[in-house]
Amino acid sequence: MLLIKTQRGMEYVAASYIKDALGDVEIEIRPSGYLGLLVVHCDVGLKEKIEEIPEIETIVPVKVECEANLNEILSKAEIIAEELKGAKTFAIRTKRRGKHDFSSLDVNLDLGDKLRELTGCEVDLNFPDRAVYVEIIGKRAFIGVIDGAEERKKYTPEKFDSRKLFGKISFVQMPYLEDTRAALEIGERIGRAAQAFEIKELVIAPHEYVNAFELEYFIKGVRRGQLARYKVQEKAYAREVRKVPVFVRDMYQVARDKRRRRNALIVTDPTGKQISDVREELVRRLAYAGEIVVFAGSRTGVPKGIFRLADFVIDLTPYITFATEQTIPVTLSALLTCFEDDEERTFIS
Repeated sequence: MLLIKTQRGMEYVAASYIKDALGDVEIEIRPSGYLGLLVVHCDVGLKEKIEEIPEIETIVPVKVECEANLNEILSKAEIIAEELKGAKTFAIRTKRRGKHDFSSLDVNLDLGDKLRELTGCEVDLNFPDRAVYVEIIGKRAFIGVIDGAEERKKYTPEKFDSRKLFGKISFVQMPYLEDTRAALEIGERIGRAAQAFEIKELVIAPHEYVNAFELEYFIKGVRRGQLARYKVQEKAYAREVRKVPVFVRDMYQVARDKRRRRNALIVTDPTGKQISDVREELVRRLAYAGEIVVFAGSRTGVPKGIFRLADFVIDLTPYITFATEQTIPVTLSALLTCFEDDEERTFIS
């Protein structure tokens, strides 16, 4: 038996392709009325024949089907333990649909303890050798085991942790000031981008007299965008999310203050060099920098006098001028790519 997960609404499409691949097999579509699920009554060895159907998101080869009762599920531990032979670590993934007198956490803890006693394996929720799926659908429970390598993971040891880079970056942004409505909209997008990347700080930095009310709306937009993204991050991340500090200061004074021995100053400007021409030097300099300070213009560019204080003046997209609110994601993505391509990826500070 195979338990199939699809996007909601794609169950019948997936079922049609499964029948084309496996023949006239019995398929329960939306068991107990739950969307995005199929139960295929066939030999688990046929799993490979349907793996390339794009409408299918997850395939769980079902080892045990039993009543959705905690004691009943725990009674199947010995059968599941046989599937963990040769593994050093495992994880329990429980998804409960319907009303029951136990929680998913109860299953994870109690079944996990039993399997540890039976197998000697340790629990590893992030990178297990085997993953035990307990899919509870109404009054039925389906239990299967898949190889840990088959799970799609957001975070794996070989991935570079981008927070190590972004947490060192201070972004110095000239405010977008044209009218209050435009200032509010652009400010909101900039605030959202700064928070999304969780940079060290965002400095709003005019370099001359500016209209106070337009600046007020720009800052209000930054605040609105930051809070909107922060709320999404709090729900999406299991870790603690840091709210990016936002400051206002004259750009010339920022440049003077940030010009320290272990800081690296970057100006984004169309007159600069292509990032590919300075990549090796850039990676080496930024890896050892205590702080990476990026200056970005708005409707006008960064004042030329600041170029003399910069370690790098970079043209991120030659022959293209991108919008002000795109500067943060474009710049940070380019810098991240440089570090991902670097073999050492060393951060000393």
